[in-house]
Amino acid sequence: MKIDVITLFPEMFIQFITTSIIGRAIKHNLVEINVHNLRDYSTDAHHKVDDTPYGGGDGMVLTCQPVFDCIEKLRTKDSCVIMLTPDGTTFDEANAYDLSRKKHLIVLCGHYEGFDERIRSIVDMEISIGDYILTGGEIPSMVIMDSVIRLIPGVIKENSHLLESFNNNLLDYPVYTKPSDFRGLKVPDVLLSGDHKKIAEYRLVESKKKTAKRRPDLLKK
Repeated sequence: MKIDVITLFPEMFIQFITTSIIGRAIKHNLVEINVHNLRDYSTDAHHKVDDTPYGGGDGMVLTCQPVFDCIEKLRTKDSCVIMLTPDGTTFDEANAYDLSRKKHLIVLCGHYEGFDERIRSIVDMEISIGDYILTGGEIPSMVIMDSVIRLIPGVIKENSHLLESFNNNLLDYPVYTKPSDFRGLKVPDVLLSGDHKKIAEYRLVESKKKTAKRRPDLLKK
């Protein structure tokens, strides 16, 4: 997979693309991430990318020219262009799986008061990571990339993401590790039994109980 990120703050991505699972995925050629400074595509003498809104109001609006030029340069027949905006579709695990099957993602990070409305005409998807406002789209872009990249075959073991929260609309079951007794807090006996059928049954029951308590809305799905 190839991912191109369009941002006003490329320096924010330095640690993200060089550490942990993402860094290893890049090193092993499982994903390619390129970060583009939107100002480099501005035809303005001062590399200006924003202006005041027509009709008045607070804040500045990202202008069409640099965004259009950047996307048009990066886009191919395999590209999926994603605009990160608070009024987009709320991102979830199903979206992550869908995007992990794409060959090329172009991720457009917003900033200031928002995008000129005409920019929506050249994007394929509009995504939000939740009902709250951030200062820019850089952190949401990292959230989405992290969620998507880990689903690419070879990045992590397949069972690691097949048996975790939100698959089958259930939260993950509780997990334990050594020691089996810590300050009187004991690991459930069934997990020490070696009976894999009973362990699987226990985990399913616990997943349903946790989901019913913490996220009953998931069970309705």
